[in-house]
Amino acid sequence: MARPTELNTVTAHPGEEPELRALLEHLDTDGGAVSLRDSLGHEVHVPASVSQLLTKLVHELASGNAVTIAQTRAELTTQQAADLLNVSRPYLVRLLEAKEIPSGKVGTHRRVLLVDVLDYKQHRDEQRERVLRRMGEEATASGLEY
Repeated sequence: MARPTELNTVTAHPGEEPELRALLEHLDTDGGAVSLRDSLGHEVHVPASVSQLLTKLVHELASGNAVTIAQTRAELTTQQAADLLNVSRPYLVRLLEAKEIPSGKVGTHRRVLLVDVLDYKQHRDEQRERVLRRMGEEATASGLEY
């Protein structure tokens, strides 16, 4: 495994919301055909894949959310992975040692692929949802309200 990825998070600056909402309105109604023009007047067509990502990015920023873009094959440090899962680093290390999440080592440092962390997170979230749904069904069946 190589160097860990720097995860750069972007948030909208105060006062940008009107511009973001206007941009989002154009992106949503345009049907995906987007072009960019630089200060010299050169125009370039934006591919549909980039336009879709741009629309999602602007939507999140306009909603007040911070956005981080990373390659799914990006390598994370154990701290970055723990932060993404909202768990402590020691707990994450226990997950790695139990092989719940695949990892590799670079020297003495563990590295985790972003895609593996996201897969674990999705599985964990789905499992939590199933348990909560079952608990709700059981509570309803027994006449309890929650």
